[in-house]
Amino acid sequence: MRIRTAALYGLCGLGGAAVLALAGARRLRTVEVTGDSMLPGLRPGDWLLVRAGARPAPGALVVAEHPERPGLLIVKRAARRAGDGWWLESDNQRAPGRRDSWDFGAVPDALLVGRVLARYRPLPPRRTGRKYDRRRH
Repeated sequence: MRIRTAALYGLCGLGGAAVLALAGARRLRTVEVTGDSMLPGLRPGDWLLVRAGARPAPGALVVAEHPERPGLLIVKRAARRAGDGWWLESDNQRAPGRRDSWDFGAVPDALLVGRVLARYRPLPPRRTGRKYDRRRH
């Protein structure tokens, strides 16, 4: 999963100005989804708008640091509060390579990055050059 500070140029279609005003732009991050563990709701190539430091609620999508692989970010569903952490689960339990709290236990609060606010797909890159002209062919 890739993360970057809020480069939010493609969010106008989501009512981006309202989202930014409500969430506080400096606490926003964007994260790219990789892998199939959150299918069908999230697909590889989707991007997530994440509010860093936001408290999760049961059922919310969250981004956390993997408890066994420092530096690796994971996106999971917060199933329930479990002691001093959260039980995080994949939506697709049959995904190859899927790892969640069933494998590593509850994720401590200190490893939670934030709560997912929105999902989006970036706009395709603009093509440059001449357009196809049927009259020439």
